Amino acid sequence: MKGPAHRSGTRPVATRSDTRHVRSRGSMPWARTALALSGLAVGGFGGYRFVEVGWPNARAALVWLIGGVVAHDGLLAPAVLLLCAAGATALPRWSRGPAIAALVVLGSVTLAGIPVLGRFGAKADNRTLLDRPYLAGWLVLAGLVLSTAVIAAVVRRRKGAADRG
Repeated sequence: MKGPAHRSGTRPVATRSDTRHVRSRGSMPWARTALALSGLAVGGFGGYRFVEVGWPNARAALVWLIGGVVAHDGLLAPAVLLLCAAGATALPRWSRGPAIAALVVLGSVTLAGIPVLGRFGAKADNRTLLDRPYLAGWLVLAGLVLSTAVIAAVVRRRKGAADRG
């Protein structure tokens, strides 16, 4: 007889000990039920609050939600793919991973920060709206992300040189 029994046309018989992991006895069904009910409650409260704000605000929120998906899938993802493909040929192998990570982080944060970086929604009669230096914060974040990527690339290069030498 060659190979395992299940390859010769017969299937192995499952015993009770083999199927114990399928049925969970104890607190798991209760925990799943509690988690599902709390999720439904939070979702219901969110839906109630969404309807409560009125149609103009709900419509504006839906535009931003749909716009975020379109901006990500139509702008950010293709740009990242194109830049990564170009970087794969232009950058040395040891710097590709950190460069791609920095690109993904900065692209996502910049895309999410467009409303505050562009100061959309600021009003001259209400100075408390968008009253922080968001551009300075983004520049600090960009500096941290880029410096982390450079440090990671240097560490990878030195580790690769140590492995070879």
